[in-house]
Amino acid sequence: MPGERPSAEVVVIGAGVIGSSIALELARAGRRVIVLDRAPGAGQGSTSASSAIVRFNFSTTAGVATAWEAHFGWLDWAEHLGHDVGDLAVFRKSGLVMLDVEAAPRASWLPLFDEIGVPYEEWDSATLAERVPGIDAGRYWPPKRLDDEEFWEDAKQSLGGVYTPDAGYVSDPSLAAVNLAAAASACGAEFRFRSTVTAVEKAGGRVTSVRLSDGTRIPCAVVVNAAGPWSGALNRLAGVGSDFTVGVRPMRQEVAHVPVREGYGGPVVADMDLGTYFRGETGGDLLVGGTEPECDPLQWTDDPDTIEIHPTAAVFEAQVTRAARRLPNLAVPNRARGVVGVYDVADDWTPIYDRTELEGFYVAIGTSGNQFKNAPVVGQLMTELINQVENGADHDMVPVRFRAPRTGLEIDLGAFSRKRNRNTANSGTVLG
Repeated sequence: MPGERPSAEVVVIGAGVIGSSIALELARAGRRVIVLDRAPGAGQGSTSASSAIVRFNFSTTAGVATAWEAHFGWLDWAEHLGHDVGDLAVFRKSGLVMLDVEAAPRASWLPLFDEIGVPYEEWDSATLAERVPGIDAGRYWPPKRLDDEEFWEDAKQSLGGVYTPDAGYVSDPSLAAVNLAAAASACGAEFRFRSTVTAVEKAGGRVTSVRLSDGTRIPCAVVVNAAGPWSGALNRLAGVGSDFTVGVRPMRQEVAHVPVREGYGGPVVADMDLGTYFRGETGGDLLVGGTEPECDPLQWTDDPDTIEIHPTAAVFEAQVTRAARRLPNLAVPNRARGVVGVYDVADDWTPIYDRTELEGFYVAIGTSGNQFKNAPVVGQLMTELINQVENGADHDMVPVRFRAPRTGLEIDLGAFSRKRNRNTANSGTVLG
């Protein structure tokens, strides 16, 4: 029978890779945690459609430092989880090459690698052609639509790139979320699936409980919004957002899966020059996504539940043909094959990890398709933020600083503030 259920110190809304990470770290810190998700299990929302690429190319010190810290968690995933949770997601260290592009010249972000200590190699076009067999090192900027005659013109210049040997991808993003949820459960967190939040209740300017669609009320002292593309709607339920300088909005995205007869064993390639990225997939196939080039319409949606869940021929052809421009031996199949997901996109493609104007209501939102890689760290930094703010810290005036446990780096969490100034160095794409 619906009614009031036992209270929790913290309710985390969303059991994707981010919400499950937050649940794990809060439970480790001794908090009583209940996790709510409308899906039947962990990692079945946006996480399931993630390309799960682990890279370090960001336009801020905090962005690079967070990604560099996180990759050590992926390297030793079992130790990070701290519990036997069965089959594990696997980090495949394939390396990644970020091809040169006018919109994000290497000189603008390599100093951040030097500051943080991320190893890299600078490749000219000859080295690129040698290290990625079969690649076309032509410079085609800016990206163009397939029906633009200039798309098919031969390149008049060549490009190189920056290679980071420690980058790669996680084999199964949904399994990574399941692993985190299992570890959180082992620490005492409770997961309730098929649970839809319909109200966030408050009194005296502070959150007091959440109410579910079946009438159940869960009293709590803290709520964490990690609801992915539903996060904006949840903020509206809670009546928060009036002081945000950065908004979030759901965006439909497609990722193509392409059979490769001879297999692809090269590094991840981030190719803003053509407007695409690709990485190897289990069995040697290729996974291909887009980088939101200006020539392509963005598929915004007001309701993530109404999106078309099947890949479309037009997007598939555009993404794979661009990849085939870079890998001329790649065949473009006639039939679209891939996955469709919804990004929770922040205006500047940078996440919001912060408190809100409602006491006790926190957000881990706007993850913009690029924060899967940071899952091992997000739970830690959100736990530090919550602990300090709940103990009286004024994060808005003096931002909390998080000491990363593996690298010792100090990360200014003000970089992820809901009130931040827009980062003008940002590429304005999923690459951040």
